[in-house]
Amino acid sequence: MSDHAVVHVRGRVLAGPEDVRDELWAVDGRITYERPPGAADAVTVTGWALPGLVDAHCHVGLDRHGPVDDQTSEKQALTDREAGVLLLRDAGSPSDTRWIDDRDDLPRIIRAGRHIARTRRYIRNYAHEIEPGDLVAYVAREARRGDGWVKLVGDWIDREVGDLSACWPRGEVEAAIAEAHRLGARVTAHCFAEDSLRDLVEAGIDCIEHATGLTEDTIPLFAERGVAIVPTLVNIATFPHLADGGEAKFPVWSAHMRRLHARRYDTVRSAYDAGIPVFVGTDAGGSMAHGLVAAEVAELVKAGIPPLDALSATAWHARTWLGRPLLEEGAPADLVVYEQDPRADVRVLAAPSRILLRGRIVG
Repeated sequence: MSDHAVVHVRGRVLAGPEDVRDELWAVDGRITYERPPGAADAVTVTGWALPGLVDAHCHVGLDRHGPVDDQTSEKQALTDREAGVLLLRDAGSPSDTRWIDDRDDLPRIIRAGRHIARTRRYIRNYAHEIEPGDLVAYVAREARRGDGWVKLVGDWIDREVGDLSACWPRGEVEAAIAEAHRLGARVTAHCFAEDSLRDLVEAGIDCIEHATGLTEDTIPLFAERGVAIVPTLVNIATFPHLADGGEAKFPVWSAHMRRLHARRYDTVRSAYDAGIPVFVGTDAGGSMAHGLVAAEVAELVKAGIPPLDALSATAWHARTWLGRPLLEEGAPADLVVYEQDPRADVRVLAAPSRILLRGRIVG
């Protein structure tokens, strides 16, 4: 890692999808478009600059077994940083990662606290596992612990049914979301299947993770209410493998997972076409590797989202949705530089040439 008082970024600064500037400076960790004192001694970086990328669904402090130690959390965050991902929305973690906020060399994290799941209806060691009568209290607790988000597990396999089913009654969901909003937090939910979506959206939820269960009946409702989705297509790609593993014990569930997988691209494209906000998330942590944002953007393009909008879903639009600044005067100098224009080919995202975090060249 190198540390420079002034960094001069030249070439094409993509302050917005069509807002292209010739240069900026990073001075004391902040962006300025005015030539500063000391500019003559600045370190120069050239190329196509984007705001630090966003992974809007990841998990720092979590692996497939549950919480991890700080050294593992650090490695996860560094892996994201090296991929140019400088803003993470952590969609549920049992680990306390607040210490990362004190590290100038690690990405910024927006936390949703710990997952809130129904008893024995989620991955072991991940979530608070509770019954519906405790939902409001736990949502209030995680709203106070998080950074403006709360994460519910909206559906999971019900072993008695042998398939995915909704986890929460409508009344408890309405009360819990209202309480989160009263406390200034937005609410999102893990949802693979179809039958939890209407209740969650009509109850006022702000976002749905995965959203593979969207249909022609619920897509208009999402669009009308402005509910965002984070499809995590790199994770949905694992559904056939999961289905194979559960075939003998839960054949109905396995067949359902395969159907959701088979129509995944059509689902995402239909959501986009209807005007539903779509954002990039990888589900990193748990069983997914960190650093997969470029692959997820490519998946959105494969689903039929125009490349510029897929890029915006990890850059300008994503940062605006999460309430974080772009490449504007006085903003933190968190940016990624590429040798080619990522608007022309999103595959460029896989190979950042320079990464600035708080105005320091870190990669």
